[in-house]
Amino acid sequence: MNLTKILTVVFFVVAIGVGYLLYDGVNTTIEEAKEIERVEKRVIAKLEKIRSAQEAHLATYGDYADTWEKLIAYVDTGKIYLITRTEEIIMKDYGAEESVFTYDTVGVKNVKDSLFSSSFDPRTLPELPHAPGKYFSLYAKDSVRSGVAVDYIEVVDTYPFDRTRTEDHDIEQRRPLRFGSRTDITTAGNWR
Repeated sequence: MNLTKILTVVFFVVAIGVGYLLYDGVNTTIEEAKEIERVEKRVIAKLEKIRSAQEAHLATYGDYADTWEKLIAYVDTGKIYLITRTEEIIMKDYGAEESVFTYDTVGVKNVKDSLFSSSFDPRTLPELPHAPGKYFSLYAKDSVRSGVAVDYIEVVDTYPFDRTRTEDHDIEQRRPLRFGSRTDITTAGNWR
């Protein structure tokens, strides 16, 4: 074998090795992005369940549950009242209308049956789906703002799967997944 054939074989082997390393690097990045998306979808689904439970708690008691124990107990044993509203419009002599609303409770449904599947375990509500033993942080507070009583809630993923999600990130959507705010009256999530 002459030198040209030896160098050709060596460069061919090196080219295949470099090609594999490039492919593996790109493929690994793609697979990590898919895994992050899959895990974050599970976290978002859990946050939406928590938000639904908190909104039902607010409708029933007038405030958000400020501890996980209260929220779990409410989901496990709480009731949602089914209410119908009827409206009667009365015409006045001078052409104006007066609306009279009548509210009637037509039934009661368990929170667990109404908002979740029958196999749902409320004790798993605060757990992060991707990190056993880690929990969402829960902040709920009543306050008075401009003379009006308001309720604040914030639930945050305390252990983001995507390590690029940090609290000090300039872009709100790149901070850890959450809904609500400690300063604004909202239950919107930052994943949209």
